[in-house]
Amino acid sequence: MATVEEPSDSGAGITREPFESALSERYLVYALSTITARSLPDLRDGLKPVHRRLLWTMRQLRLGPDSTFKKSARVVGDVIGKYHPHGDVAVYDAMVRLAQPFTLRYPLVEGQGNFGNIDGDNAAAYRYTECRLTRTAIQLMDGLDEGTVEFIPTYNNEEEEPVIMPGLFPNLLANGASGIAVGMATSIPSHNVAEVLDAAEMVLFNKDVTHEELMSVFKGPDFATGGLVVDSPEAISNAYETGRGSFRVRGRFHAAEAENEADREAGIERLKGGGYQLVISEIPYQVPKGKLIEQIAAAISDKKLPILEDVRDESDEQVRIVLVPRSRNVDPELLKESVYKLTDLETRFSLNINVLDATRTPMVMGLKELLQHWVTHQIEILQRRTAHRLAKIADRLELLEGYIIAFLNLDRVIEIIRTEDEPKPVMMAEFGLTDRQAEAILNMRLRSLRKLEEMQLRQEKDDLLKEQDELQKLLDSPARQRTRLKRDMIALRKEYGEDTALGARRTTIAEAAPTVEFNPDAMIEKEPVTVILSAKGWVRAAKGHVDLGKDGCGDFKYKEGDGPMFAVHCQTTDKLLLAGADGRFLRTGAFSPSARTSCPARAALASRCATPWISMPPPRSWRWWCTRRTSRCCLPLPSARVSSRSPTSCWRKPARAARW
Repeated sequence: MATVEEPSDSGAGITREPFESALSERYLVYALSTITARSLPDLRDGLKPVHRRLLWTMRQLRLGPDSTFKKSARVVGDVIGKYHPHGDVAVYDAMVRLAQPFTLRYPLVEGQGNFGNIDGDNAAAYRYTECRLTRTAIQLMDGLDEGTVEFIPTYNNEEEEPVIMPGLFPNLLANGASGIAVGMATSIPSHNVAEVLDAAEMVLFNKDVTHEELMSVFKGPDFATGGLVVDSPEAISNAYETGRGSFRVRGRFHAAEAENEADREAGIERLKGGGYQLVISEIPYQVPKGKLIEQIAAAISDKKLPILEDVRDESDEQVRIVLVPRSRNVDPELLKESVYKLTDLETRFSLNINVLDATRTPMVMGLKELLQHWVTHQIEILQRRTAHRLAKIADRLELLEGYIIAFLNLDRVIEIIRTEDEPKPVMMAEFGLTDRQAEAILNMRLRSLRKLEEMQLRQEKDDLLKEQDELQKLLDSPARQRTRLKRDMIALRKEYGEDTALGARRTTIAEAAPTVEFNPDAMIEKEPVTVILSAKGWVRAAKGHVDLGKDGCGDFKYKEGDGPMFAVHCQTTDKLLLAGADGRFLRTGAFSPSARTSCPARAALASRCATPWISMPPPRSWRWWCTRRTSRCCLPLPSARVSSRSPTSCWRKPARAARW
């Protein structure tokens, strides 16, 4: 509907339009701004605007890897004052993330001071910390002065900033990205640079390369904190083919001080007396170490991990979390599986490759499509750099031609300069010089008139003509461009190879072994209990082996009108078998009591049945026993009072089975 303007006594510019259309139009503008200018990274450099502006500002401040550190407050102030009109907290948090080695696989900022830690503690205020760029950031911005990218005005038209960073470093896949926009989100893990460049080289020379061929060199995520990715190769390949999926990430058990190689890889440290302890050396990505230790301690205190006695944090610069089992007889693999199951030592990291393409359009891409767009972008950068260099060579050759003409006619040039009031137009007319050539000759110093200088000019001209010819061939030949790009990628790969400290793979890609069968009985502490059956059919238990007295029933309190039937001593690891008159059986464990009661059997039954107690009318005759050999305590239970919600171990037997 068209907007209708109405005159107003209170002021001009007031319009009337339907609320629905006004709201939808403004919300669409906000949504597009959030998607393209805040949340989603550009596939060409892998950066969001705030990160790009941070790096550009630090480059303008000359904070290179070899320079001295400068206060983070200075950088943040320049960013929000010149390029990014948002809050200082958001900008500083973005810079902190770029400097954390446990967050970014290849940090772009080198921090000095407290930039947070893997425990989850926050960084110090920006007035206390200092920063500068890393070599990786310099490689990402390589070519900014060579006409490789466009520059756009800032929000107040006072400065200019690059649209993207032109460097060859594959930052999107190398460092990953995450963000939540309006109606869409992105989540990309970090990867190994050497593997990314190998896959990009395959795409560069073979447009029809299959996804399976790419996955032969591209292994999967390589997180900053290491760990294990335990999904199957098929699941990982399918996730990268579609651009959507998730990965199971586990912490790593590794005992560097163990003497045995097998124990070292399993994270087992042998102790005196035959005991052992497990050592966690790496934790899943984005899991705070302090939170993980709290989860393990809570599982111990809640008796969800009774086979684990203690957890200790012995970390310094390296992660070292020690798990102490309750007994040396505890199976290490069972303990590991229990910790994986109950804590964030095993998590899932989602994959959603939702990025902005060269036209700033958001889309979800698979690995092959993403690499094809990135390679196309790098070819374009190479072409722009070559064209820019050719233009520079042409400008220099123009001046060299003028200098050589001046040397060949040096006496006449000097005479014109000494005798003419306006020597510039005279030289241009007499020697056919351009305006730039004549101006350059007039600006020459006297020491440049040496014979040696003339020889150097001729040599420089020959070198530039040769370079110009090579660059023109490069610009005219797509095959040469691919070869040149491959050479540049090989040179970059050497700096991030598997044999370098920064390039070595940290995350192991290996499908998890079959899960150790988790037996809940192994988690039960063996303690003595006394199981009591009342005359009215109430089953309960008391801690310890209570003295049962001469009548074998003990001295217990019962509800009004009820009394003892019998009692039996057993262990919390024993099984109670309740038999009904119609042949139905109910099996339960006499394990440790719940929070509601101090009776283990009652707690066990309460967790399985509708009510915390099992009520049954007293039968005419009882048959019960406790078999120590099989650790089974058997109690008869009439079928009339057995709930249909009984455990799955309850089954129907013929009527003659009631003789049990």
